Amino acid sequence: MLTTKKNKITMKKILTLMVVSFCILLSFTSCSKEEEQKEEENKYLVTSPLRKDTTVTRDYVCQIHAYQHIEVRALEKGYLQKIFVDEGKYIHKGQLMFQILPIQYQAELQKAEAEANFVNVEYRNTKALADSNIVSKNELALAKAKLDKANAEVSVAKIHLGFTEVRAPFDGIMDHFMVRLGSLINEGDLLTTMSDNSKMWVYFNVPEAEYLNFKDKTKSENLTNVKLMMANQEMFKYPGVVQTIEADFNNETGNIAFRATFPNPNGLLRHGETGNIQMTVPLKNALLIPQKCTFEVLEKKYVFVLDKDNKVVSREITLASEIPHIFVVKSGLNANDKILLEGLRQVKENEKIKYTFVKPAKVLSNLNLYAE
Repeated sequence: MLTTKKNKITMKKILTLMVVSFCILLSFTSCSKEEEQKEEENKYLVTSPLRKDTTVTRDYVCQIHAYQHIEVRALEKGYLQKIFVDEGKYIHKGQLMFQILPIQYQAELQKAEAEANFVNVEYRNTKALADSNIVSKNELALAKAKLDKANAEVSVAKIHLGFTEVRAPFDGIMDHFMVRLGSLINEGDLLTTMSDNSKMWVYFNVPEAEYLNFKDKTKSENLTNVKLMMANQEMFKYPGVVQTIEADFNNETGNIAFRATFPNPNGLLRHGETGNIQMTVPLKNALLIPQKCTFEVLEKKYVFVLDKDNKVVSREITLASEIPHIFVVKSGLNANDKILLEGLRQVKENEKIKYTFVKPAKVLSNLNLYAE
């Protein structure tokens, strides 16, 4: 009876010991798994900047000018008698625009024609006498000179009379009137301006460094296409072509003016508009990093760089340009630096981390796959 009780107590102790051992084993296994999982979770992705030739699209503020834009001025003095066109209307080459009171010039023409007719009669009589050897050849030459002079005065009078009619020099759009009916017009007074908007010249300034890259990468026979962002933030339908670069740099700004030509078949663009030119500019040996590698403090850009002890250290960088998902670094990094790709908000300054290195070419080609 006593032996049986002892056996029961011993079995209970053994069972209790087994249960405790099993729990300790489970606890140890669980802790090991948690540590492995934690170690795995704290492994960050790291990459390096990529150095390569690339292109970026740059915006330049521009001024839009008509292909032809002129001032229409009076060529003779007088009162403005008639206006045959209206402001903002499309007019054709040779179309009558303004009429300056022509009475004085009509009278001058009639007088000149009458004098020319009188001299012509004298010339014919002198020629008849000269043919009969009654007068000398010198008298005939003098009569001919008088006739030529009279005819020249007729031509001048016709020109002056023609100047009272102001006609369009080309097809285009007329601007607002600078004068009104009945105004006294002096020679040279501005009447209006006129624009040929069939194509537009768009001027924009390019910095010296970008000009040098442009000339280095662009052959003279290959014209560069550009786009125009209008003032309403819509892209102009037709692309333009850079055809002209001015001869001199502006010493104050360090810029040089480019001129692009845009077709304007619908007449949407007008002289004096503004906008932004978008031009693809080559960048040689550029240093590229993903935008997601950076963070901002007081409007300055920073990245986390790994030092020799695998500690993350913040470093300020300067940007040269921006491409979708990518920054072009001007200074602050080199191609051998290791930069943190993800977890920027999870690490602290001088914290030692474990990481997995991803080749920069793979990172840049799969930017959307690396979510922070």
